[in-house]
Amino acid sequence: MSEAPGENIFIVRNGQLVTPSLASSVLEGITRDAIIKIGKDLDVDVIERDITRSELIISEEIFLTGTAAEITPIIKMDSKQIGNGKPGDITKKMMQEYTDIVMNKNKDYSHWLTEVY
Repeated sequence: MSEAPGENIFIVRNGQLVTPSLASSVLEGITRDAIIKIGKDLDVDVIERDITRSELIISEEIFLTGTAAEITPIIKMDSKQIGNGKPGDITKKMMQEYTDIVMNKNKDYSHWLTEVY
């Protein structure tokens, strides 16, 4: 992937989930909002603040969110491995939780869904 203009970025640093705040002119994405809520519900510290390019390289995990992307792990940036080069534990947890929610396997979030016939 060489760009992600329609997605939001999240990084994991010291066990905290970090994403740029809306004041940074980021996309006010539905999936972004969902991940922030899910993270907080899972007792993960979620911080909204600026992220520098240099901070991306030293992140433990990076993932993108978006309607089409859902949750997409980033394992390499500028030919440098992110973390251990595999999706990290928090990324995998967010992917699983999000999938369970959209597949209506997590009744705590069933109010987020609209039945379509």
